[in-house]
Formats: sequence, C-alpha cells, structure tokens
Amino acid sequence: MADTHVKHHDYHLVNPSPWPLVASAAALITAIGAIAWMRTHVDGEGVLGIKGWYLFAIGFTALVATAWAWWLDIIREANEGYQTPVVQLHLRYGMIMFIASEAMFFVAWFWAYFDSALFPAGVHELMNNAGHLVGLTSRDELYGGKWPPAAVAETAAAIPGYFKHTFNPWGLPLVNTLILLTSGCTVTWAHHSLLKNDRRGLVIGLLLTVLLGITFTICQAIEYSHAGFSFAGHSYGSTFFMATGFHGAHVIMGTIFLFVCLVRAIRGAFTPKQHFGFEAAAWYWHFVDVIWLFLFACIYVWGAGPTVPGAE
Repeated sequence: MADTHVKHHDYHLVNPSPWPLVASAAALITAIGAIAWMRTHVDGEGVLGIKGWYLFAIGFTALVATAWAWWLDIIREANEGYQTPVVQLHLRYGMIMFIASEAMFFVAWFWAYFDSALFPAGVHELMNNAGHLVGLTSRDELYGGKWPPAAVAETAAAIPGYFKHTFNPWGLPLVNTLILLTSGCTVTWAHHSLLKNDRRGLVIGLLLTVLLGITFTICQAIEYSHAGFSFAGHSYGSTFFMATGFHGAHVIMGTIFLFVCLVRAIRGAFTPKQHFGFEAAAWYWHFVDVIWLFLFACIYVWGAGPTVPGAE
C-alpha cells in the first residue's frame, strides 16, 4: 500500500486546474466584445445590445491574467522537477504544432495576395462597410490589368479606397529586414550562452533581441504612416496590411515573450538542461524572422513596380 502513489513513469499528470475553463470563457468574451466593438463602428448596432470597446477590454484583460496565472503554474511545475525529459520533449512537439498552425495563417494572407497579383484580370465583388454586395467589376478596372495595380486615379473604378504607389523595398523595409536578421543572431547568441552556462551572455543577448524587436515595430509604424495606399477600399492595401500587420503583431508578441524570458534570466531562471520556456521563445522568434523574409521577398521586392516614387 505504501507504493500506491509512487510514480513509475516519466509523465506528469497535472492536478485539476481552473485555467482551461477560465481561458475559454475569457476568449469567448473577448471575441464577442471585439465583434461588438467593430459593429459599433460600422453601423452603430453592436451585438446583443452591447456597444463599444468595454466588453472587449474586460475579456482581453481576463485572458491576459489567466495566461499569466497558468504559465506561473507551469513554471512552478518545472522548478519542482515535474518536467522530465519526456515531458519536455512533448512540450517541444506542442510548440512545433503551434508554430505550424501559425504558419497556416500566413498561408491564407499570401494566398489572398497572390490571388490578386497573379490574376489581376478576374471579377471582383465590391462590398460596402456593412458587408453588402453593391456591384461587380472586372479587376481590369480596379488594377488596370497589371500588378502592382495602376494608381486609382488612372483607372475607371469608383471605389472608396486609394492606391498611389508601392513602397521602395530598398529603403525602410530593407532596414527592417536587417534588424530582424540581426535579432535572430542575438537570440541565437543568448541560446548558446545559456548552453555554456554563460549568464552574462544570456542576458545581454536577450536584451539586444528585445531592443531590436522594439526598433522593428517602431520602424514599421513609421513605414505605415507613409503608405501610398489605404487599408480599406482597395485589395492591394487590404492584403498588404493584413499580411505585414499580422506579422507585426507576431513581432510584438514575440518581443513580450522574450522580455519575460529576459526578466526570468536576470532573476536566475533557466539552466543548460532546463530552459524550455526560453527555447520556445527562440523558436517563435526564428519563425517570425523566416516569415518576414518571405514577406520582404514576395510583397516588397517581387511586388514592387514602377509606381514606386522615383522609379521608372
């Protein structure tokens, strides 16, 4: 009877936790609040009588608090020795599957972009802000039969958005590319320093990576402020901002992820044999780097045309 509760396996059977249920409820509230907020801007109706951003703020705050508490439990389990090599392996599998699912999001944005770029002479449905179909027009009218599109002023399309020119890829976009590639080097430096138990190199590498991530976000905000096309009303702007903006959101999340790792590293967390949290953050950051290279090559370079200011 003394051996009844002795563990004879390498797996960790977690104790009952409220966080999955709480996180699900918070995510639902966040989604309803976001829809209500957007519908308030579109037609003023909201959803189920709910208007404004208040419900979204409540749900999102609850979601962040739940994530914080849940991850604290996971860190505690690791510190108490529950994350055996087998458990760590399965956590890595989970992170790989998560990154793969995120990649599928970007497949959708690239698909939308290339659908217009490779077939600029198809039929396009014109929708108003409420999502109602208001007419059909040939993409020839919208894009001038080419990609990048002709300036809206040069086409016969009557649309609410505008398109004047694309970005010069060899300006700020190239600078941002170099920033992200450098950040990939610094996070790798931090990882190798950790494997060698070099705490100083770990902290400096993480600090530089976080600073580079913040710099990238600032540069992209400056770039957006000089865009020669609108977000809504023109498919070039919609596909561009969805793809690069979704990536920018991942950069912000990755920066927060690495900042938490930096704080933990300063407080003495992570060892050469036990550092899955940092490893997951590094994987995520490399994923962000690779996606940006595809965005830069496909949208900024391949998708640039003579409509770039100063180009002929």
